[in-house]
Amino acid sequence: MADRISTLLARYACDAAPDGLAPETAHEVRRRVLDGVGVAIAGLDEPAAVAARRYAAGLLGEATVWGTDLRSSAEVAGFANGVAVRCLDFNDTYLSLEPLHPSDTIAALLSLAEARGLGAPALLEAIAVAYEVGVTLCDAASPRAHGWDHVNVIGIAAACGAGRLLDLPIETVEHAIAITVVPHAAMRETRAGELSMWKGAAAAHAARSAVTATLLAEAGMTGPFRPFEGDMGFVRQVLDGVTFDAGALAPLASLQAPRRILDTYVKRWPVEYHAQSAVDATLALREELGGDTSRIASVRIDTFRASYDIIAKDPEKWDPRTRETADHSIQYIVCAALQDGDVTRRTFALERIRRPDTLELLRERTTVEQDEALTAGYPAGIPNRVTVTTTDGFALVREVAYPRGHARDPMSDEEVAAKYRANVAERWSAERAAAVEGAVWRLGEDEGLERLLEGLRG
Repeated sequence: MADRISTLLARYACDAAPDGLAPETAHEVRRRVLDGVGVAIAGLDEPAAVAARRYAAGLLGEATVWGTDLRSSAEVAGFANGVAVRCLDFNDTYLSLEPLHPSDTIAALLSLAEARGLGAPALLEAIAVAYEVGVTLCDAASPRAHGWDHVNVIGIAAACGAGRLLDLPIETVEHAIAITVVPHAAMRETRAGELSMWKGAAAAHAARSAVTATLLAEAGMTGPFRPFEGDMGFVRQVLDGVTFDAGALAPLASLQAPRRILDTYVKRWPVEYHAQSAVDATLALREELGGDTSRIASVRIDTFRASYDIIAKDPEKWDPRTRETADHSIQYIVCAALQDGDVTRRTFALERIRRPDTLELLRERTTVEQDEALTAGYPAGIPNRVTVTTTDGFALVREVAYPRGHARDPMSDEEVAAKYRANVAERWSAERAAAVEGAVWRLGEDEGLERLLEGLRG
């Protein structure tokens, strides 16, 4: 093949870390697997996850559909499980030129490993490679800036992870990447206006398409020879001719050992990541009010440009009618957090979203403004400032740039585990939760995945 970028990515997938992962990278992969499993189990009853499992039930295979006794194909089980991971908007994030939820690759790679009978060390390496590729591509270019969705990056990352998992030759991985990239360009319309269940399924679909592409390439299918740099390739069509930044890609070209997973962020709250710091600020203000929301005369949210564009500017964000719109509305999130003193998945139940007192506060007494000084602090941080003016004329102000879970304020292992336990508590017994948690922390210490998979069934 004659595409510099696809060759670079395939070579990285195959040749990076020939002696295995550094201990800190492997440990962080385990943390993200645990976090992903927790948010998936919490999301199993969400309509998007239910629909995905219903679809998977008709396509039998070798891989576990989490929360059931069903087995489906690697592609379909990975899709169903990936929707569960994503639908609560509670899995991890990376922010750069392009935002990403890199753990959207985990379910697809775990299902492929199960279907092929592969072990934990290979899975950990595949996940670390997928993170490295995905995060690096977000530093190198922005599909969002040209009207395309970030899940295009998830597809590429998942294809690289799948190629590593299956130990395929470089040329075969190049074809897998090409078959992923060219047929599956995803539009940003997924995240515009009123959001549907597809918002929580698009990344799982991209990862599923990448697994299918990888299996096709393994079987001998060739893909377009210049998927990125061709006359009608990704750079011209998706990036409007603005190619990937060569400096950002340099660590992949030099086969730097995977470690970028350490630069990504675990979510403390089940909301779009740009609102994480707004929740922290809002809850601090509620404490200052002593929980007395009758004192609120008005609410002002000052935010940065990316946040304003993604989770504030659309008219639908002022009148949310789906959970997907509400968890992408910074103004709804702030109003609900002020009233409830917490943000959980129940914050986005339809009856909670449409509560009259919340809609009145949202529409009549709340404003959102873009602040260029805050924009200058992004993406190094996600600075949000919330101001509550009280009925007696006082202005209470809180600004937060690095919410708990950010790479500059990371959660401890115990905090990650506590989040997992809280997420699975309504569905699993304490004994089952502990068994799965133990299996995750031991990944890589032995060869098998069966202890983890057994806990995810039924």
